[in-house]
Amino acid sequence: MHQADFIDHLARKGALRDADSLNGGGAQARLRDAFPEVDWVGLTKLTASAFADELAAFLGCARVQRKELTGSLFAGLPLSPRFLREERLLPYENAAGELMLAIARPTDLDTVRAVEIALKRSATMVVATTEDLETALATQLATEPTSATASAETAAASDEDLDDLRDLARGAPVVRALDELLRLAVEQRATDLHIEPFGGALQVRLRIDGLLKAVPAPPISMARGLLSRLKIMAGLNITERRLPQDGRARIVVGGVEIDLRIATMPNMHGESAVVRLLRKGSGFVTLDQVGLSGRDDAALRAALRSPFGMIIVTGPTGSGKTTTLAASLAVINDTTRKILTIEDPIEYHIPGINQTQIHPAIGLTFAAALRSFLRQDPDVIMVGEMRDAETAHIGVHAALTGHLVLTTLHTNTAAGAVTRLIDMGVESFLLASSVRAIVGQRLARVLCEHCKEPHKLSAAEVASDERYAALGLRGGETVYDARGCEWCGSSGFRGRRGVFEVLEITPSVRKAIGPRTDATELEQVARSEGMATMTEDGIAKCRAGLTTVDEVLRLTASV
Repeated sequence: MHQADFIDHLARKGALRDADSLNGGGAQARLRDAFPEVDWVGLTKLTASAFADELAAFLGCARVQRKELTGSLFAGLPLSPRFLREERLLPYENAAGELMLAIARPTDLDTVRAVEIALKRSATMVVATTEDLETALATQLATEPTSATASAETAAASDEDLDDLRDLARGAPVVRALDELLRLAVEQRATDLHIEPFGGALQVRLRIDGLLKAVPAPPISMARGLLSRLKIMAGLNITERRLPQDGRARIVVGGVEIDLRIATMPNMHGESAVVRLLRKGSGFVTLDQVGLSGRDDAALRAALRSPFGMIIVTGPTGSGKTTTLAASLAVINDTTRKILTIEDPIEYHIPGINQTQIHPAIGLTFAAALRSFLRQDPDVIMVGEMRDAETAHIGVHAALTGHLVLTTLHTNTAAGAVTRLIDMGVESFLLASSVRAIVGQRLARVLCEHCKEPHKLSAAEVASDERYAALGLRGGETVYDARGCEWCGSSGFRGRRGVFEVLEITPSVRKAIGPRTDATELEQVARSEGMATMTEDGIAKCRAGLTTVDEVLRLTASV
């Protein structure tokens, strides 16, 4: 089967996304031009599971589910784990002892033939989703934690000499250990990798769905080598262990390009490091997928239609602000508008938009780029973050002079963004005139679809826990609890979804903005105009079975 036949099949069924939602060409054209590197599922209107069903039916193949893959007899021993992960395929034997080959892209016949040659057996091809294959591969290829070996012990350098550190960092045990940690972080969808020495042990943790999780760590003798290896990758000074350093690197894991932001910090036991993982080309999230309620979605889209003004997205680090901004830009991205962005880093590459990465070492800061942008005849400007008073002032004046400005700010609530900007020296009357909408957000962990359990609240249960009454929950309502299974790593959660509050700057809210504006009073005015708080939005998602009461309280208790 040629790939183009399947593309035409999807187009005839109306399963492809339209050109307007893809910023630079319809899905059919992009699949033809960039196949197979493009994200198949992302260019269709189908879920990953529905896409696999459609592909299996078109090819006349069987469709295999996750449970069958994880419980099967692995039959790919001669093949390297790296090959299996990069090609997203799993050879296994069925109950009759026949060789089956589960694959996400069965149009790659060359790979299928190569597997059959390597295994010296004919294989029956079956279709699985990429996520199911990744989970099954992680289970089937699981290995025991790396133990301390003689080579690792001898690899530990006894002095700080540059050549010794380089030799240590390039030693096979250290390279393998770091590669394994990075691979594990990517496989488990981690956003951050923490490497921390504590006395006689090395602690390694992954931040998955917003929470840290400990994983098996290499021996403490490798700590210095791992840090030196990371520094070499990021172009840092490997002999400087007294000062914090930060840099960037790029790797490819399982065929996916990953940008690394590496930050080191001295501590009493040596040095610790935090590696942030940014997946290039990861599935682009559209505005209707981020989790906005109907009212909030309409309010944000109305602000995006404004010819000028400012839209601010607020929340702590890692709350999904950049994703919301990218999805918002995609809504207004067309050939009639010139859109410029200044970011740190560029996480989403959007066709048709001029995106710039800040470089403070040469003077390219948010403020400097924003001043230059105004000479580039833009219609829309996106500023990654309002970090200082200068950037805030320039951004506000740009919004007042005919530009639509999108930016982020670190505050706890949407209303708090107004008081924060006033504290930064922006006049209140300028804010009242320029701001169109403020989006406050957090990321709540989503309950695993395979193991979440419904729980009907009793009147006695509600009466015994004042949290339920405070959140507006009553006896007889059904909420859901996390249980845990192999699909979600026994956490009960898989993935995250936004919890929002969108503060529209209506005439009443604009009138309430003054030099001594109080965030609480401003929020009360906004709520009287119909705004739902993040807590209320979170409880609505609890009732819909997306998350738990405890998760909402964890995120919004301090809001």
